[in-house]
Order: sequence, then structure tokens, then C-alpha cells
Amino acid sequence: MKDVLVIGAGPAGLSAAIAAARQGLSVKIVDEFYRPGGRLLGQLHEEPDGVWWNGLAEAARLDHEARALGVNISCGVSVYDIARCDDRWRISTTEGEWESSLLLIATGASEAAVPVPGWTLPGVMSIGAAQVMTNVQRVRVGKTGVVIGVNILSVAIARELQLAGVHVEQLILPPLSGVSGKAGRPHEIMRSLLRVAHLAPSPVIRLGSKLMGSEWMQRLAVAFFPSKGVRMWDMPIHLRTAALEIVGTSQVEGVRTARITPEGLPVPGTERLIPADFVCIAGGLSPLAELAAIAGCPFAYVPSLGGHVPLHDEYMKTPLPGLYVAGNITGIESAKVAMSQGTVAGLSMAQASGLLADESLLSQAQLQVKRVRQNATIQFHPDIAAGRELVGQMTAAWTAR
Repeated sequence: MKDVLVIGAGPAGLSAAIAAARQGLSVKIVDEFYRPGGRLLGQLHEEPDGVWWNGLAEAARLDHEARALGVNISCGVSVYDIARCDDRWRISTTEGEWESSLLLIATGASEAAVPVPGWTLPGVMSIGAAQVMTNVQRVRVGKTGVVIGVNILSVAIARELQLAGVHVEQLILPPLSGVSGKAGRPHEIMRSLLRVAHLAPSPVIRLGSKLMGSEWMQRLAVAFFPSKGVRMWDMPIHLRTAALEIVGTSQVEGVRTARITPEGLPVPGTERLIPADFVCIAGGLSPLAELAAIAGCPFAYVPSLGGHVPLHDEYMKTPLPGLYVAGNITGIESAKVAMSQGTVAGLSMAQASGLLADESLLSQAQLQVKRVRQNATIQFHPDIAAGRELVGQMTAAWTAR
């Protein structure tokens, strides 16, 4: 028995454990990965002020701080069931069962798959897998690769691959289909990239992005998008080229592509082959919320948060007694937002236990979430604030029933 059980040793789970332990609660964390840190372990990027965000170092800091406070962390442990037993939560894992009156689910996000013909060939992987192999496992994913899927995540990780000495030949779109959806439409990708154009190394790109605030300017930019792409960190990003097929016999040998119309349709006679020995497919992120569903938590489908998210309030509490959520399970945002949400969840659980020494700590932590969100360098989805407000309203309505 512990006062608090946390599922997920990522930025949200570790931050929540630290906040709760500081208030005197005993905390246990379980995570299926072999080391704590979650998505932090693969992150490495330079922020606009020139400061480097080193996820490995941040994960190590949180891990050390949690253990120093007496938090028990068990890695390599998978949770496969959650049940409410009297006034406690019971989690069933590959190492037995644990019970607690307070449970936090901080399972993060999962990558969405975008099927492309030939995607089962050796050498094809998700963009997140390439990040883990490069930044965590220190394994070279290949010599020359193509990234299929242009979004905030793929551009950031392509840069990380480049920093590790891996050549990214091009970033292109997936073929237009019912599965790829907006990811195969140049105009939709243009809109999403404009949200991170301030991070571009080229002042020309940053200036040009400021001139494309209107819909017609964005459509004009797509219509006349250069056939050679636009280079970021010397990597060509193509919005008018899409993958048709990943080719190879026993492994990846290249990607067959074609120019596409502004609507995403292939232009006949424009096919070409891009040689490559690896391919990364980037389909974006969605909340990893299956365990919350098993627990019986009500959900809302909110596209601006990345998909289905468990209902929760500003205290990170769900409508179920003693069940809390934090991090990307509540909506796709940055690790910094996840950390600040985790702190709120930890303090909320301390408050529920009657051990919160200073009530102002919780209100300050909630304000910090809003500040971090407002100052976020990267937003994965537009209208985050509206999505959060909608979930809050739905949670209040559900609780009042």
C-alpha cells in the first residue's frame, strides 16, 4: 500500500510524484520502459533564446529528485488492468498488484500510424522510434533517409537526426487517403507549419511566415510552393511532393514519389525515385488513454487536444473518486506543460489527503500551467485553450449529474 500510485515515469508522472512526496505522501511509480523519463529521453533542441533543451538531463534531474524524496520507481513493469475496490484503486501489473486510494495515470501519448505501400519493409520506422534509437539507444538508424509526414514533431526530430550525423534527404507528405486525412493535404500542412515558423533558422522564412496570415495568401503560397522544397537546417521540406510507395526487396532502397496538386492529388508524369536506406513515417501523436478507459473514466473527443481525452478538471481530477490524469493523456502539448500539470496533480492529491501544507501552492501551480502554455515555443494543435475550456465544461456537467 502506498498513499499514491502513479502510472508513467515521464515528465508528468515524475513531477507529480515529487510534488506529492514533498507534502509527505508515500508514492510509487510504475512504467513499462526500462528507465524513467518518458518522452524526455529523446528530446534535444535549441530554443529561440539559444538555450538547448536537453531532455536526457531533465529526466535525470527529475529522477534524482524523486528518489531523494523517497519515491519508489519500478521500471520495466506493464499495467494491464485497473479496478475500483471499495475505496481504493487496484492496478494489476506484470509484477503483481498494488493498491492505493489515489491513482494518477500519466501514460503520455502514442504515435498514429499512417500506412504507406511498402511500410512493412525493414528500415521503415515511426519518427518517434528513430528519435529513441538516436538519442536514447545511440543507434544509427541509417545513412540516408526520407521522412514521410510533415508536422511539428517530424521537423523537430529530423533536426535531431541531423545533429547526430544522419542525413535526411527530404521531408515529404504521405499519399492522400482516408487514413492520412489532413496529413496528405498541402494547405493543411502549410497552416500547421506557420505555427512554428518562428523557430526556423532562416530569417527569410520567419519574415515570409508573418506575411501569410490570411487564407488566400496561404493558398497562394501552396500553389507556388518551390518544386525543390523549402530548406530548414539544409533539409528540404516538400509540401507539393508525396510518397507513392516505399520500395525495396529485403530492405528499404528508396521512396517513389510524385508531385501533387494543392489538393493533394498526384500529377501524372512527375514520378521519381529517391534513394534511401531508411524511412521514418510521422503520423502525429494522440493521447495514450486506454488505461483510463479501463478504469471507467468518461471521455471527450477534442481534435484540438489530439483526440479522445479523459474528462478532468483544472485540478487534474477525473469524475471518478481518487483518479487523476496529467500530461499528454489529457491533450498533446510540450514536456514543460506536462511537468507543470504533474505538479498540479501531485498537490491536488496532497490536498485530497489533507496533507497540503499551504493551499496557495496549488493555486500557484495552476497559474504556472497557464503561463507555460501561453509561453510555449511549440503548439502541436491549434486552439489548445479552447479545447481545455471545453473539457472543463464537460467535466463540470458530468460531475453535476
